[in-house]
Amino acid sequence: MVADAQTSSKLKWIVDDLECLPDNGSRYEIIDGELHVTRALHWQHQSVSGRIYAKLLAWSTQTNLGEPAMTPGVVFSPEKAVIPDVVWVSRERLAMLLDQAGHLTGAPELMVEVLSEAPKDKKRDRTAKLNLYSNEGVLEYWIADREQRLLEVYRRENGVLTKGMTLYSGDTLTSPLLPEFACEVGLLFS
Repeated sequence: MVADAQTSSKLKWIVDDLECLPDNGSRYEIIDGELHVTRALHWQHQSVSGRIYAKLLAWSTQTNLGEPAMTPGVVFSPEKAVIPDVVWVSRERLAMLLDQAGHLTGAPELMVEVLSEAPKDKKRDRTAKLNLYSNEGVLEYWIADREQRLLEVYRRENGVLTKGMTLYSGDTLTSPLLPEFACEVGLLFS
């Protein structure tokens, strides 16, 4: 860990520090030097993530425009490394961002988080990750709320990710990033 420039008592985590942590099934993420640890994900959380991934994979297979991935490592900097539930990245960006370790070293076009049950995890996804993804240049951010069965869609507007819409079970999800992609939101939660 490196000392914070403002106060020597506050330490900042960096990616290299993760090597010291146990491989016990927990997910370790660093946002602005702060370590975030989550336990193994709820079955329904993984199910929703899998459905989103499957829809993006089917569309990507048809169009050959890019690739989705589940729980990839995204390392923006030594103090900013996350494991989103799902990402989609265009072929062009993937060629530029993928490092030798198989991690993305910059922003994919689309990041997706499925909300966990814990209030601190929800706050992290809606605040810290939203700010991080916005600052790093993500073009679109989806937050799937499996408890309320809805999808919040944030899109880059004037250089910032802004909430564009909330979609419910009967609504159809489309995206300017994904030409002709369409999915009924309810199918992601069934």
